[in-house]
Amino acid sequence: MALIALAADKGSPGVTTAAVALAAVWPRRVLLAETDPAGGDLVYRSAAAHGGPLNPNTGMLSIAATARRGLVPDQLWDHVQPLSGGLDVLVGLGIAEQAAGLAGLWPTLGHAFAALGDSPHAPADVIADCGRISGDTPAVELFPHASLVLLVSRTEPEALARVRDRAAALANKLHGGPRGAANLGNPVIGVVLVADTGNAAKLASQVNDMLVHAQTGARVVGTLADDPAGAEQLAGRRRGRLDKSLLIRSARKVTADVYQQYGAAWAAHAQAQDQAHAQQPPQAHGAGR
Repeated sequence: MALIALAADKGSPGVTTAAVALAAVWPRRVLLAETDPAGGDLVYRSAAAHGGPLNPNTGMLSIAATARRGLVPDQLWDHVQPLSGGLDVLVGLGIAEQAAGLAGLWPTLGHAFAALGDSPHAPADVIADCGRISGDTPAVELFPHASLVLLVSRTEPEALARVRDRAAALANKLHGGPRGAANLGNPVIGVVLVADTGNAAKLASQVNDMLVHAQTGARVVGTLADDPAGAEQLAGRRRGRLDKSLLIRSARKVTADVYQQYGAAWAAHAQAQDQAHAQQPPQAHGAGR
């Protein structure tokens, strides 16, 4: 299983909406983690499964103390709250100042998120909403542990220019330099476009060509519908058949395409790790205590 990190360069492309939409239709068990150092949104926009508000103190804030003593992946579930629709979420920080409590812990979190898929008790993929990553945001320290980094972008020319440059910068940071489409590095850097459904396919093809030509090391993995009504339904602020919305229908296609392209590799990687663990000699009784 895998850690999938979602982020954006600048502006308001809807990273949280994209993360929730993808998590809502993910084909395997999934944990949605709000890892934006600037603070999370779900505590303000979503209700808990019991109908009341989410607890802002249970989530990234509470996990900080645990992680300082070491973090076993299964411990993540101790800090999770279910949303009213049943989605498991690790609620984000309340304000940016609280991010100081996570200083130095981002790689530990990234490792725990990535390893949760190998848990013998409650395995799950993790979708991490990393917010905006311009500047020196510490959330990028999660990326080396990810299987897929998705940059969310709208389709205005300036937004596309920024995502092109951000993808190239990430490829240099994560892969040691730019790569062409035939030689993508790991983690894979993908772009998800938030676009009008009428010209989404054409735009995706054009933007993908731009990314390849610029040797960014990224490719377009899909498009999410620019659907304000669907986003309001997803946040619980508007009634309607959410499963029929353009947003959720497009999210289903993105997840299906992602799994068709990368799912087999993720499963093979997990199987290889399981075999490696099985071949390790058992520790002596009481070792490590």
